[in-house]
Amino acid sequence: MTGSGLQAGALAGSKRLTLTFDKGPTPGITERVLDILSTHGVAATFFVIGSQLYDRRAAALLPRITGAGHRIGNHTLNHKVALGDRPDASFARSEIDATQALIGEYADAEKLFRPYGKDGLLGPHLFSRAALTHLQQDGYTSLLWNLVPGDWLNPAGWDGACLDALVSLAWPVVVLHDINDSCLARLPSFLDRLADLGYAIESTFPDSVVVTRGGHFVTLSEDMVSDGMPA
Repeated sequence: MTGSGLQAGALAGSKRLTLTFDKGPTPGITERVLDILSTHGVAATFFVIGSQLYDRRAAALLPRITGAGHRIGNHTLNHKVALGDRPDASFARSEIDATQALIGEYADAEKLFRPYGKDGLLGPHLFSRAALTHLQQDGYTSLLWNLVPGDWLNPAGWDGACLDALVSLAWPVVVLHDINDSCLARLPSFLDRLADLGYAIESTFPDSVVVTRGGHFVTLSEDMVSDGMPA
């Protein structure tokens, strides 16, 4: 992948940033996001919604995502009810397993999962005890975030808010969205600005946002679980 030098900056010890896209794939949008990332030489992680993949056009984007060097993770089947808000085990299994099956061979080898956050919020709605137990037993790497600039709420100004927030984070994990009326228009200039600021965009994640890695607990707070910690 070639581009503006964001990855090359990593060789010079640049600041680290992880870029992620949630809620796709969206035909007509995801392709354009991929083109922009390619131009800038950036690798990202796409957390996809399982129900999106019922559309064959969306499912056809999975090989394009991985073929361009990006990672694909699981972002629940329906993205409507948080795992902690419905703590029964059958709900957790259906939201996680059905999506993983739909992703199929294009799933990252590390089995990445990101819970539904209800507009990027952190709290006990994120996980139930049953969901965490399932993620642990099935060897998932479960990932959160630390910067949600609200591109879907402010498509014309999310980038400024994001850039302002970067200074307070040692390793930003940014959540954008490959959906209609979100990050697309401002994404090229945002990536240019990151390069100017010396950020190297990576597709790895800091421990501070990793709940489980390969099924092993890394950073888990009781504040993220609705009904108690798993045994």
